Amino acid sequence: MLYKYQAKKITGEETSGTIEASSKTDLAMKLREQGYIPTLVKEKNEKSRSASLLSRFGFVSGADKIMFAKNLGVMLSAGLPITRALEILSRQTNNGYFSRTIISLMNDVRKGDFLSSAMKKFPKTFPNIFIAMVKTGEESGQLSESLSLAGLQLEKDYMLMKKVKGAMMYPAIILAAMVLIGVFMFIYVVPTLVSTFKELNVDLPLSTQIIIFISDSIVKHTVLFLVFFLFVISLIIWFLRTEKGKMFLGNVFLKTPLISPIVKKINSARTSRTLATLISSGVNVVEALSITRDVLQNNKYKEVLTRAMDDVQKGVPVSNSFKEATKIYPVLLGEMMAVGEETGKMSEMLEKIAVFYEEEVAEATKNMATVIEPILMIFIGAAVGFFALSMIKPMYSMMNGI
Repeated sequence: MLYKYQAKKITGEETSGTIEASSKTDLAMKLREQGYIPTLVKEKNEKSRSASLLSRFGFVSGADKIMFAKNLGVMLSAGLPITRALEILSRQTNNGYFSRTIISLMNDVRKGDFLSSAMKKFPKTFPNIFIAMVKTGEESGQLSESLSLAGLQLEKDYMLMKKVKGAMMYPAIILAAMVLIGVFMFIYVVPTLVSTFKELNVDLPLSTQIIIFISDSIVKHTVLFLVFFLFVISLIIWFLRTEKGKMFLGNVFLKTPLISPIVKKINSARTSRTLATLISSGVNVVEALSITRDVLQNNKYKEVLTRAMDDVQKGVPVSNSFKEATKIYPVLLGEMMAVGEETGKMSEMLEKIAVFYEEEVAEATKNMATVIEPILMIFIGAAVGFFALSMIKPMYSMMNGI
């Protein structure tokens, strides 16, 4: 149960916040252990604005994670105790689930656990890269700096993916609109024309018969059609989540002319940015490669990172694996990494590579709509043309027969 409280010490010092407890009595005991006497206790309203539908399912947005890392880093550098900083952050967020997560972290830290250990209980909220950087900060005594760096890394990754999603929004909306218009035509327009064709006893070409068959199937078996449609979508989603599905999708992305260059730039940016952040934080190269592998989604890129880990453990330079993977990583990436190894400035070189490819992605996504628009227009034109000709052709046949 989550409770809001106000409490006071004998010295007059006051505090307030949110804490998880099994009951009000349990809450009072926890506060007394810290030397506080509760003055106001009330159950937190879980049905408030803060407990959105997504938060109830354990969803924490990228923006929330970024603010958490940055604000915690700032408060620790200002000299606040970590438990106090976590308590403040638990009250700042509007996400009910995230608030409870932060309270759990606070309680674990009070018991003597490391923050990184407490974070491991929430793998869906805190990615491996975040936990690794926090752990490194704890070991080096520079937790505030590590948290600020982690916040920057999360922000860069978040902005990169936001640009990609934004670029894909336009074609997605157009395709969705096409599907809805198509369903409307099949349900309302085609049956009207079919009744006209039947009255005039017109011979129908194959294309018209196909459209009429689809229309009849949707109108007469709407429930069955919806069930079949949902089944197909579920099957596709299930397949794409399997290892074979991920491999298939990865290969499609890497072989599709318009998408492939952007995919390569995105993965180059994420690889170099993640490695740069981890190595500069003091994480050893093998662990940094392992975490970076988990960050990437495409299995082809994961394979390169796995080979790089094996090479490093054998004493082979990490850049070798990237130089050999020129089909998916640009030549520039491997060569720049080699220069970084030779000069002893690997993290600085990776940072420069990351900035370069992030700018490339920004430019590519900006122009994506311009490139995709003509292709969509051709596709829409072909679909509309096929439908129009299929419906008009019987009318011409009828007019020629008069």
